[in-house]
Amino acid sequence: MTSITLELANLISDKALEKAQAMGFQPQTVAILDIGGQIKVIKRSDGASILRPEIAVGKAWGVLGMGFGGRDLARRAEVAPAFFNALMAMSNGRMVPVAGGALIRNSNKEIIGSIGISGDTSDNDEICAVAGVEAAGLIADTGA
Repeated sequence: MTSITLELANLISDKALEKAQAMGFQPQTVAILDIGGQIKVIKRSDGASILRPEIAVGKAWGVLGMGFGGRDLARRAEVAPAFFNALMAMSNGRMVPVAGGALIRNSNKEIIGSIGISGDTSDNDEICAVAGVEAAGLIADTGA
């Protein structure tokens, strides 16, 4: 299994931020993690608030750690809050189980990294994440 390249991570993040600007969304922060959960890229729009990088990384880290998209994480967190509280404790609070986090899959459907976006509503964050990943010719697995 391969991991996302810096070139792809930059392309995805740039396209996601372009989508946010084109749609008139609030300033966004994009985090892309490699297959090992390490930060590949973090980019902040001008005017993005100071907690956005941590939220974006939390969205990306949570989906990668559990192996399914942010929408699925959110659904599961609603029905099993005790389990997700335990996950939060085990991960030192690094999980943000909401929309706006997606697995990045290659054409063989292998996970090569993840993306998390924060800045607007979670639904709008997800729109930008999907746009960025698809612009790179990859698959955004949001858990929808």
